Amino acid sequence: MTHDFIDMHRERLGVEPICKVLQVAPSAYRRRVARRRNPELRSARALRDKRLIGEIQRVWQANLRVYGARKVWRQLHREGVEVARCTVERLMRIEGLAGARRGRAVRTTRGDPAAPCPLDRVKRQFVAERPNQLWFSDFTYVSTGQGFVYVAFVVDVFARYIVGWRVSRSMHTEFVLDALEQALWARQPQRDALIHHSDRGAQYVSILYTERLAEAGIETSVGSKGDSYDNALAETINGLYNVELIHRRGPWRNAEAVELATLEWVAWFNHHRLLAPIGYVPPAEAEANYYRSQTGQAVMA
Repeated sequence: MTHDFIDMHRERLGVEPICKVLQVAPSAYRRRVARRRNPELRSARALRDKRLIGEIQRVWQANLRVYGARKVWRQLHREGVEVARCTVERLMRIEGLAGARRGRAVRTTRGDPAAPCPLDRVKRQFVAERPNQLWFSDFTYVSTGQGFVYVAFVVDVFARYIVGWRVSRSMHTEFVLDALEQALWARQPQRDALIHHSDRGAQYVSILYTERLAEAGIETSVGSKGDSYDNALAETINGLYNVELIHRRGPWRNAEAVELATLEWVAWFNHHRLLAPIGYVPPAEAEANYYRSQTGQAVMA
């Protein structure tokens, strides 16, 4: 602000008299003017900051503007850009760039007390040693101008890869079954080698859904009653979906708009989003690394 004032009145009052009143060194003002005219005269730090701001903005924009400083810093390092995390935090703060913030989880499914439930074969241990060993399913809802729509996900635990999803205007069993069918078509899992876990929602314990799992040779697991962590990993994916897409890009017109945006988000999530639990790599890369290691072990054997 001080330098702007000098710029405005220098022709009429002169630089030195104004600097004397404002207690600003004339040399500091002239140095700033020179750097403004010739950016190459800026300090090495200022020049590097300008270059890094461009890289930070690129990464932030490319990742749906949901990354905070930690994820931006991780992505820059993956690309070979050496920078301290505190520098990324400082420059993002200066540029007004911020990541998506998680809100309170909303429970969507409601248990059917009259429906028989399979055993809980997971017991909060959401870990897998390979793809297609453990899947989990859940759904969330989105408010649109034409009413609520519902979004179901089927996720492979090994790398958090979304293997199936569906958008629907109703919560009927057929809609979560459609997401399962997409997952089965995409993965074609080996019989008797996969566990499917969900909460006790009526859609997931329905006869239609459990029969389809049995037909595919998939073992069924349902979370224990009254346990808020019975399907916590699925609710984590729902939370990311809501905060990174739904809350940031709404309000939503209709189901078609939600479906198109969800398609974009799922593709980004599977192939580009860095996930801390799997070593800050995208799900697709984590799975590719697994299969590459298995091929290497087979060759060595």
